[in-house]
Amino acid sequence: MGKRNLYLNNTPVEEALNVYREALKGLIAPGRETIPVIESLNRITAEAVYAAYCSPLYNAAAMDGIAVISERTRGASEREPLTLYPDADFAVVDTGDPVKPPYDAVIMAEDLTELADGGVRITGAAAPWQHVRPIGEDIVAGEMILPGRHRIRPIDIGVLLAGGITEVPVYTLPEVAIFPTGTEIIEPGTEPGEGDIIESNSRMFEAMVTEHGGTARRFAPIADDYEKLKDAVSRAADEYDMVLVNAGSSAGTEDYTVHILRELGEVLIHGVAVKPGKPVILAIVKDKPVIGLPGYPVSAYINFENFVVPVLEMMNGRAGKQRSVAEAVVTKRLVSSLKHREYVRVKVGKVDERLVASPLARGAGAAMSLARADGFCVIEQNSEGVEAGERVPVELYRTLEEIDRTVVAIGSHDLILDVLSDLMPDECPGNYLSSTHVGSMAGLMALRRGEAHIAPAHLLDEASGTYNIPIIKRLFQEPMALIKGVDRIQGIMAAAGNPLGIQEIGDLRRVRYVNRQRGAGTRVLLDYRLKLAGIAPEEISGYEREAATHMAAAAAIAGGSADAGMGIESAARAMGLDFIPIGPEEYDFAIPVRFLSLPHVQCFLEVLKSEAFKERVMKLGGYALRRTGEIVYC
Repeated sequence: MGKRNLYLNNTPVEEALNVYREALKGLIAPGRETIPVIESLNRITAEAVYAAYCSPLYNAAAMDGIAVISERTRGASEREPLTLYPDADFAVVDTGDPVKPPYDAVIMAEDLTELADGGVRITGAAAPWQHVRPIGEDIVAGEMILPGRHRIRPIDIGVLLAGGITEVPVYTLPEVAIFPTGTEIIEPGTEPGEGDIIESNSRMFEAMVTEHGGTARRFAPIADDYEKLKDAVSRAADEYDMVLVNAGSSAGTEDYTVHILRELGEVLIHGVAVKPGKPVILAIVKDKPVIGLPGYPVSAYINFENFVVPVLEMMNGRAGKQRSVAEAVVTKRLVSSLKHREYVRVKVGKVDERLVASPLARGAGAAMSLARADGFCVIEQNSEGVEAGERVPVELYRTLEEIDRTVVAIGSHDLILDVLSDLMPDECPGNYLSSTHVGSMAGLMALRRGEAHIAPAHLLDEASGTYNIPIIKRLFQEPMALIKGVDRIQGIMAAAGNPLGIQEIGDLRRVRYVNRQRGAGTRVLLDYRLKLAGIAPEEISGYEREAATHMAAAAAIAGGSADAGMGIESAARAMGLDFIPIGPEEYDFAIPVRFLSLPHVQCFLEVLKSEAFKERVMKLGGYALRRTGEIVYC
């Protein structure tokens, strides 16, 4: 059995970064180069840049008209107009033309009355230097155009060129080598087999290096071979400014990175107090920073931001860019370890003039939570977590203006939410739909707490056999409405070909089942059907195994870890599963009446009733659109 790295530290993030920065001082510093101004967008000036020429280079007409000697126009008025003649009294000029002595003012063409003999009549005197741009009005030769350590913008390029600058000194872009590692890693585009993992982190790192002012060189994946990885890192430390090694930084028997870096150089930090992302390695090899990042995507991303970005800034002269931070009410209790600083991905929306943050999946491998997140809620080390309803600081990825225009949906999952979200920018540019999937009942409770605008739900009231309305009436005191969504078919999802011959609810007693979470409408329906059939939940193997969405349940069945699960036909179709219909249900949107007039909610209604939505939904299969968009007041 291979040796495990069971000596990870738990160094606080700031302490780890300070130790690393201090060790790198004197070893790394921004390099310099001179490049053409027209190629300098987003580069950082290495020193102040001064104008070579004035702009304008001469006294220039600011208007179309005539250049005049202002003294000779004195006394002109409506009652006593003055007639001027070309050459003797004025010269015709267009905007940008030189205004040469003896002329010192311009009268606009629209203030002139042209005469038949070539003269012009004016009815107002011209003030000295009227409508004339004096030499150097914009830029004076020798004046500083840009300071040092300034990120060059499009407008800066224009100003530099106007000031006669064609080349500009900038900090060089540090060159970063990126090594994905792991025998199980395969390249994107390769057909995966059992045990294979499609490599994606390194391409994310490439983009992040570029975004933060570096040049990335991504190498092909290296198998878990000690000597191969050692040789690759050693050569890269000779040729590149920084080296990133992805995966192999933890405590596995084939996690060689820390041993290799100790052999090649010095490991300053192995393990930081951050969750997810503890097994990070901060090392120096041949006077170059070498960083080992964890293999899980979220861990890798967080530690890139925490450690790689600050080192890049030391090397490229960029000042750290601070994310916008806002205070939001967290919609769910978050329990955290005292040992770590934890980064919780959240969706953020504005409801009743307060920001609400809905936590997403917290796993280190939940890459989609990064893509879906509007920001991070950071739970600091030595905190046990936060309670639902507590105010927390959130680092935002989106602007507050975008968040203001977002419809916040918390509740039951359905594929139509993705369709609605995708169509919002088309139907209503600038408006968004943010959905968090917690189940119908949890969504209604979030709505009652004022944490959402709408709650997608499909809750059956056993007593009346009616969906949604009876439960909404019981839960809410304020005036409520139900936006009718879709009729859909619930049923049993089974492996392709239905090899176990599942036909009805009773058959679930002989298969491995995957359930939905407590409070989900699908689980309520299952419990109702089990009750009608006289089946106890304990008779179902896997009843306690929970999936958060229809697609997650379908994926478990498609992956072979479960034989069956309740879900909707569109999810079964999407995963290539068999589907045994159980019965129709109504999937609707609960909403307080006071929110119906909000512009972004009106946009949501517009999209829900659109032909584009209907076409997309019907292609998914398993839906009917009898009353879609109708508003029922409760």
